[in-house]
Amino acid sequence: MKRLIPALLLLLLSLGASAQFRDGTAYESLYDSETVSALRSHVGYLASAQMEGRKAGGEGETMAAEYLWQALSEAGVDMLCSKGGTEFGISRDGADTLVSRNVYGFVRGYDKALSDHFIVIGARMDNLGTHVMTVDGQQVESIYSGANGNASGMAMLIELARKVSTQAVMFRRSVIFVGFGASAESMAGSWYFLNRTFGESGKIDAMINLDMLGIPSEDGFYAYTASNLDLNAILSTAAGALQPVVPKLTAAEPYPSDHRAFYDKEIPAVFFTTGKYPEHNSVKDTPSILDYEFMEKELEYLFNFSMSLANTSHQLLFHPEKTQHKEPDLKDVYSYYDCDVKPMFLNNPDPSIFMSKWVYQYLKYPEAAVRNGIQGTVQVSFVIEKNGQVSNVKVVRGIDQLLDDEAIRVVSASPKWRPARVRGQKVRSVMTVGVEFRLTRKGERRRFGINGY
Repeated sequence: MKRLIPALLLLLLSLGASAQFRDGTAYESLYDSETVSALRSHVGYLASAQMEGRKAGGEGETMAAEYLWQALSEAGVDMLCSKGGTEFGISRDGADTLVSRNVYGFVRGYDKALSDHFIVIGARMDNLGTHVMTVDGQQVESIYSGANGNASGMAMLIELARKVSTQAVMFRRSVIFVGFGASAESMAGSWYFLNRTFGESGKIDAMINLDMLGIPSEDGFYAYTASNLDLNAILSTAAGALQPVVPKLTAAEPYPSDHRAFYDKEIPAVFFTTGKYPEHNSVKDTPSILDYEFMEKELEYLFNFSMSLANTSHQLLFHPEKTQHKEPDLKDVYSYYDCDVKPMFLNNPDPSIFMSKWVYQYLKYPEAAVRNGIQGTVQVSFVIEKNGQVSNVKVVRGIDQLLDDEAIRVVSASPKWRPARVRGQKVRSVMTVGVEFRLTRKGERRRFGINGY
């Protein structure tokens, strides 16, 4: 026993010495959840010095593509390209052709009728690379690591793919995961994917773009849809459910990114981001500035939103126009989002209250629609007058006359609201809600609420 004591003391001393030399990150990571640890690991590698800023066409971007391919494959994604990705070239005036690459794979949906339709979830892989400058007569190389821009988006893409793959039986549509090359250069990767690589772009029902998601702003993070009515309705639905964090819907594009290529093909797309930040496009954009716990919350929301998007029953339409300050056929009417004080139902500005406390309390599923198996979501717009009365109720997008008429009946019968205000004055405001009719088993009817906006 006496012989064991010196040995144990030596062991304890060695462990103590080892602990003294842990860096702050390693010590902090002892308290990480499994997801936070994974996000931190992805960002740490993708934004490491050996990546040299992942310049489009450079070795660092190639290494990032190989890492993304391996990580997606291990997450359960069926890869559709080689490990180095699918290469494409960009011709540049007075320079050699830049060779970049896209990495992509998919998780198949379970619904036979919808599994050949796709939701694309993408993130850019490249960043600015390096820059050499002279300091005190010495050549100094600066690395633009791009931890938030966009190692954060790639990390979220990988972990989101893992969650989708694990719960693929809950996704009706198939989900394609893409890492876009040469995005910071010219958004060429997303264009090439849509126009040269993926032969069934007509079956892409919607796109989710993940770019710069690691540094929450004052509003947390943002969702930009170019005012697409269908995507706004799904965002409102997700916001009405229990979520760890909810994005703020913004009418102003936070940053040009790969969603633009999908807009050009008239594919509905939503851009999720935490927006610009002080270290943006600088050498200070390193892994230490990211909020990984917040990213974990975003990940949970993004998974729930992705599932809602993949499972929606009606066709998503493309609406390129921005939300107008005034309706073209109405005078002096403000959009819900343009009001300083939102209109309120039962003293609550959340449209889900109107849906749960009024619409779905009094909605009746037409018997003829039940017999014929008619279901879907009716988009209804209406004006809340200065005196709180509901007027100008009309169907923006209908499913069937039976369901359309019932949705209009219930919304038209709404009690008075508290009117919206702009600069302290009562104003007329316009809202749109999605009234969902859903059948389960034969003879049984069930209704879900889609919040308004």
